[in-house]
Amino acid sequence: MDRVTMVRHVAVFALLAVLAGCATPRPQLPQRRPADVRATIARLMPTNVADRDGWAGDIEAALRTQDLEAGTENLCAVLAVIEQESTYRVDPPVPGLPKIARAEIDRRAAALHVPDFLVDAALRIRSPDGRSYRDRLAAVRTEQDMSAMFDDFIGMVPLGQRLFGRLNPVRTAGPMQVGIAFAEAHAKRYPYPRAGSIRHEVFSRRGGIWFGTAHLLGYPASYPKAIYRFADFNAGWYASRNAAFQNAVSVASGLPLALDGDVLQPAAPFDAPGQTERALRTLSRRLGLDERDIRRALERGGSDAFERLPLYARVFDLAERKSRKPLPRALVPGIALHSAKITRKLTTAWFADRVDGRYQACLRRDGR
Repeated sequence: MDRVTMVRHVAVFALLAVLAGCATPRPQLPQRRPADVRATIARLMPTNVADRDGWAGDIEAALRTQDLEAGTENLCAVLAVIEQESTYRVDPPVPGLPKIARAEIDRRAAALHVPDFLVDAALRIRSPDGRSYRDRLAAVRTEQDMSAMFDDFIGMVPLGQRLFGRLNPVRTAGPMQVGIAFAEAHAKRYPYPRAGSIRHEVFSRRGGIWFGTAHLLGYPASYPKAIYRFADFNAGWYASRNAAFQNAVSVASGLPLALDGDVLQPAAPFDAPGQTERALRTLSRRLGLDERDIRRALERGGSDAFERLPLYARVFDLAERKSRKPLPRALVPGIALHSAKITRKLTTAWFADRVDGRYQACLRRDGR
């Protein structure tokens, strides 16, 4: 074999070795043992938390059964939301809850023109636990108390069904204050045997953490900072991405928009679109998309696919050429929070900032 042929053979073998190396999957990092994850969680919690092992076990199980990475960032994100929403209490007390519950009953009665004396008579009826509904109402301290009372009131008293139908007015629950409607919509993968309804499970520590973790981390998002996930936890999946998109629409169209993360007004008829859709329609020719194309794209605003659609890319292209600078792909939505439990002026930005502060404190406990 001459020297040229030998060099060619060596080159071929080298190329084959490189290709083989490229084709061989990289070895995955070993999964951390559940016991090690639980120990890390317990270490990252604030020092005053009781039953650290119990909390750590439920958090580790929530991440593992949802195939979510148990890295420090995810652990601290879950811990920060729990601390903000409940300060590590499974069913936290709500100040003034009897007054809140009675106000909800009175509001519904007034809307249906039900006189006060009928409401009072219904509340004097004895409930399944032996107390009158009025006495139970006066004694509620937590959302679980109130939810159980309303379940009985709706199920046993005709006026309860008239006022509330079959819909219990308690909409959030548990140590992460996750929406019960969200939990019911994502119950298929719930790993625990149910002691009752999904509503009942959300009030438990394990269920509240499992569904809260799903709401916080269970969707793909390419956010540069965790604060945008915290805003989404409050305002809905992809609200921060969509608020940034609305900002780009406003820049491109020159029309002021509320940056609330709702790119498609719920149940908006095609001929009566919401403000974001109306602004986009003014850009229709420049975007190369008709009104039907725009509506179909906005209907995907609750998924990660939205940012891969032509509408998304073309809006940012128009806006950045007009502004002559890059525009953010995530913004904390500008939403004022409204709830009977809220007694002062709060916003999604306030919530996200508070959770992010707790998140950063958790990272510092890990030496970050």
